[in-house]
Amino acid sequence: VQLQASGGGLVQAGGSLRLSCAASGRPFSYYAVGWFRQAPGKVRESVAAASRSGVSTYVEESVKGRFTISRDSAKNTVYLQMNSLKPEDTAVYYCAVRTSYSSGTYYRAEHEYNYWGQGTQVTVSS
Repeated sequence: VQLQASGGGLVQAGGSLRLSCAASGRPFSYYAVGWFRQAPGKVRESVAAASRSGVSTYVEESVKGRFTISRDSAKNTVYLQMNSLKPEDTAVYYCAVRTSYSSGTYYRAEHEYNYWGQGTQVTVSS
């Protein structure tokens, strides 16, 4: 599977962006999905995750109430809706997938993912 992340850009604090992760090859229904980010000088961290079915989702405490992960099966695309953005959200955002036999399990750890997109830059100005 190949992943293409897009939707990043420059936005003022308090603004919104929607990141997209499009997959080529097998449908997203075969995969659990995760969004990660890496800020300059920091390690890559989990942001949100969704199970293969999409029914089970998780967002990290730092973005809870502001970020939402969702998918559009018809478009074979997963989204990360980011609202009320803060300067500390500035980072390169990556989507990742892994095959999953469990339809209801999401994964938060970076090492659990097999395939990664190229990343999209999000910059939030104060």
